[in-house]
Amino acid sequence: MPIFAWTIFLSAFLLFMVQPIIAKQILPWFGGAPAVWNSCMIFFQTLLLAGYAYSEWSTRKLSPRRQALLHCTLLIISLAFLPIIASLDWKPLANEDPVWRILSLLTATIGLPYFLLASTGPLIQSCYVRCHGGDGVYRLFALSNFGSLLALLAFPLAIESVLNTHLQAVTWSVAYGVFMVLCGASVLLAASPRAVHGVSPEESDITAPPSLGAQSLWLTLSALGTVMLMSVTNHITQNIASIPLLWLAPLTLYLCSFIVSFEGRYQRWQFLWPLLLLLPAMAWGLQADNGILSIEIAIPLYCAGLFVACTFFHGELAAKKPSPQHLARFYLMVSLGGALGGIFVGVVAPRIFSAYYELPIVLMAGGLVTMFLLYQSAKKPDVAQADTPPVTSNETLSAGITPSLHRSVMVVAALYATVTTGWYLYQYETDYLGRRTLRMERNFFGALRVQDNKVGSERVRNFVHGVILHGQQSLNPEHRQNPTTYFTQTSGIGRTFKGLDGAAPLRVGVIGLGAGTLASYGRRHDVMRFYEINPQVIDVAHKQFSFLADSAGATEVVLGDARLSMAREPAQRYDILVVDAFSSDSIPIHLITLEAIDVFLKHVKPDGVMAFHVTNRYLDLKSVLALLAQARGLTALSIYDDGSSSPLAYSSSWVLLAKNPEVLKKIPLEGEPEKINIPEGLKVWTDDFSNVFEVLKL
Repeated sequence: MPIFAWTIFLSAFLLFMVQPIIAKQILPWFGGAPAVWNSCMIFFQTLLLAGYAYSEWSTRKLSPRRQALLHCTLLIISLAFLPIIASLDWKPLANEDPVWRILSLLTATIGLPYFLLASTGPLIQSCYVRCHGGDGVYRLFALSNFGSLLALLAFPLAIESVLNTHLQAVTWSVAYGVFMVLCGASVLLAASPRAVHGVSPEESDITAPPSLGAQSLWLTLSALGTVMLMSVTNHITQNIASIPLLWLAPLTLYLCSFIVSFEGRYQRWQFLWPLLLLLPAMAWGLQADNGILSIEIAIPLYCAGLFVACTFFHGELAAKKPSPQHLARFYLMVSLGGALGGIFVGVVAPRIFSAYYELPIVLMAGGLVTMFLLYQSAKKPDVAQADTPPVTSNETLSAGITPSLHRSVMVVAALYATVTTGWYLYQYETDYLGRRTLRMERNFFGALRVQDNKVGSERVRNFVHGVILHGQQSLNPEHRQNPTTYFTQTSGIGRTFKGLDGAAPLRVGVIGLGAGTLASYGRRHDVMRFYEINPQVIDVAHKQFSFLADSAGATEVVLGDARLSMAREPAQRYDILVVDAFSSDSIPIHLITLEAIDVFLKHVKPDGVMAFHVTNRYLDLKSVLALLAQARGLTALSIYDDGSSSPLAYSSSWVLLAKNPEVLKKIPLEGEPEKINIPEGLKVWTDDFSNVFEVLKL
């Protein structure tokens, strides 16, 4: 038992750990385009499914000895992939579609090791059955999810803060070597004659293969859990709070639901009533308080709903697991369901929906599936999960409630919960999403909304991405070209334009377009060159806002990741380079590393200024930029504006970096410059090392 348990635990740990390690290596090469993340997701999902299919095929078609020989051979061949460090030869060429290069890079760097790790769970559990019989075999799946959970928490909380990406890859490769030894020993042990003949006659009897209906239900329950996870994660991180690493909470709860279910601790009656209460409550939360439910209510509500729903789905999945002889097929369908759910949310939904409709869909689907399972229980109570806490027959009869009546009540309750959920979702669609919304679109970068509102007596148009305001423009013709929000004349960037407002025309680069607000600073003969990665943002800025069209200066827009675009183009000789690329309330990491600063410096004049917008509720990015400035011999200036200059002004923080310190003396300030405190022990961020935990505002 111990060798099988350790093999499964270590494989799950390494499987979860390799994904952020390799993604962090290649992100600076390919930028933040959705093709990068979609390609990675497709690769990992495809190989996970292929690993489960290989395990099912080899268990069903090969003798234990042949299976062990094949697997050991593949393990030895996988040594050629170590250490898992991406070759520089895979860096993309200019204007090249990155998808196939990313898929090829991942295949060449981690392909076979990832495939073998993916196949380990069902393969080693089959080995366990040969040696020890079927008792307790499904508990190893719970152990696998515990290993995944530990890796999930260990990477951001410990490993990332201690090891750079190169040492992460080397350490992972050493651990993979240990896994190889354990896995090889496990399959050889299961192939020994004594192990093969060690199964009891009862367990060796051939049972009927699972029906198509049973397999379809496995797939459906698995897919529902995945869709619930991804849709709730999208909702709480995009529409409720853009807190760094908030995505850890739902994924942790999702893995815990597997552990509870496959450890044998799931009982339907413990989760059914909470589920029937939380499904409509989550639907209510989508449209409550004008669609902006307070964080204190929303995050606990959706995290609790996610855990209860996933535990219900996975608990029902565990209750319907087949005999150990068919566990490989069971895990194949579970994997296929997870893959289909992931593809639906990650690939299909952004293409066909204008908002995050997958959460309403999975809430309704959850209610319908619950009704189906209860109806199935009513028809076959002898094989159903217990719907009530265990009581004696006398207690049941004295209360006047028969099992049949109770199941009928539960079906009615599930119907009521489903209808209530549907009603709130109708309110969400017609009242919240439809009210005052001029445009609503979604792609792989998230959901965008353009809405008309009022601020005091001023009619304004807002450009919103999740909970982040990307731009605001007054609809009053007299104020239409006034810069607003974080870019007013008293803000750090406003003061920068004023300080460098000489006779010569300015050449300005801006990373992040938003509504195009900064174009309002353009004068005649000035050039404002914007870098924007999201094509929908460009379209919105041109069609729903007039900053670009009304600018006195010339405006240019470059589509693509700013760092990659700037690395490929000749020096632009900017007087001002603005970095305003918001992503979940923070600048993307690959834009505030030492290598990024080097790319930016190539395009800034010796007397030019780099202006970083670092307004952030959760991260202290000023200290990161101050360290980067020290590393490159630059001068840093921090400017805070309290946003009191105008009703349309927001409080903002900016950090200016310059080669020539005399340039920063031209910037008009009110009072003394803001001092930047650098925490003790903070390291310079590079493409090889960054740690968000070091700069959290606690």
